[in-house]
Amino acid sequence: MRREYRTIQNVVGPLLLVENITGARNDELVEISLPSGERRRGKVIELENDTALVQVFEGTAGIDVPRTSVSFTGKGVQLPVSEDMLGRVFNGLGRPIDGGPGVIPEKRMDINGLPVNPYARDYPNEFIQTGISSVDGMNPIVRGQKLPVFSGSGLPHNRLAAQIARQAKVLGKEEKFSVVFGAMGITYEEAEFFIREFTSSGAIERGVLFLNLANDPTIERIATPRVALTAAEYLAFEKDMHVLVILTDITNYCESLREISSARKEVPGRRGYPGYLYTDLSTIYERSCRIKERAGSITLIPILTMPEDDKTHPIPDLTGYITEGQIILSRSLYRSKIYPPVDVLPSLSRLKDKGIGDKKTREDHADLSNQLFAAYARGKEMQELAVILGESALSGTDRIYYMFAEQFEEKYVSQAYDEDRSVETTLDLGWELLKIFPVSELKRIRLEYIEKYLGVKKDAH
Repeated sequence: MRREYRTIQNVVGPLLLVENITGARNDELVEISLPSGERRRGKVIELENDTALVQVFEGTAGIDVPRTSVSFTGKGVQLPVSEDMLGRVFNGLGRPIDGGPGVIPEKRMDINGLPVNPYARDYPNEFIQTGISSVDGMNPIVRGQKLPVFSGSGLPHNRLAAQIARQAKVLGKEEKFSVVFGAMGITYEEAEFFIREFTSSGAIERGVLFLNLANDPTIERIATPRVALTAAEYLAFEKDMHVLVILTDITNYCESLREISSARKEVPGRRGYPGYLYTDLSTIYERSCRIKERAGSITLIPILTMPEDDKTHPIPDLTGYITEGQIILSRSLYRSKIYPPVDVLPSLSRLKDKGIGDKKTREDHADLSNQLFAAYARGKEMQELAVILGESALSGTDRIYYMFAEQFEEKYVSQAYDEDRSVETTLDLGWELLKIFPVSELKRIRLEYIEKYLGVKKDAH
């Protein structure tokens, strides 16, 4: 039931304090009517007795306190959804910005989502191919997984996000696959880049874009990931699609959360972020899942820039506790003109063993990945040793590992922005690189795989 009040007591930043109200509830949708006829939206974020604190999505600039009315709608913030969303571009609150008509909704869904019973969740175990060797070969993404990308200022995480969105696909049987892309606090140039990339590649036909610009209201930035995930839940669990959700940049989201927390005069936690940052992030990340007896799934790739490349910063630190691994971009690789500059050694996909192997990728995938990782790690050690002692101090075997590390970065990690490698191509490339070693060094691969893929007989050992 709609209830209208003209009892705004105070305005602080994007917040309104409304007094003498009855029957309001947390997360309730609020409509603000200005004397000019302009209407804005907000939501209740705190209640105390007969007073409500309201976040205004469009900001509070220009609000004439005595003459502005606030209507409590009796329902939560909702997103109109239908399959017509595919191929469209929206702002951070789900309003079309591509010049097209509004979406005729099949239904309206609360952007805060519905909690999923842990017992109803199905274990992620199906491979998603991104076409990027350093991901597919070493740290594969599995349907239903949440695997963040840890980047730094100036690194090409936006290009990587666009490439994954363009190339990601489900292998095997033909299944409906879509990409939901949510961008928070990006510049106009970045927004144009994403729209152009999605449109020119044709990925827009199976995608939904939600773009919140840097000059858009802070509150909208907080709603954007929830709006994107609501669209994903509709496509996955109502329309049986496999949905890949990419969110960038989570750091901008957390900065907005800190700004709102400061306006509310809350006691700050680490580095000024609110003490509930972990809980708030988990309400976003945990919406990715597979549900038993449902055909669809939601896989989440949140991208965040680490301030000062600090992995111990609260945002990457807390994200690492919630998610199943991380893909880390390296500044040193980027300076060496390696794209994508994925740092394989500290990167991790905790579910990779569940999504690879026979009938998923290939039977040699796990052994090959382990051997490549071990050889690359030792090769990097040899490179560090050569800096201290000189290459002449390395043994013959050490020099082979030294050379392997260089070739691994140049041929396996590095690939063109428009290069879409199949998982078979990635695995074959790994075997090609291992030919530099004598068979006796390939201790992490079963003999039958060495014989099958290198053509070396067992008695060669």
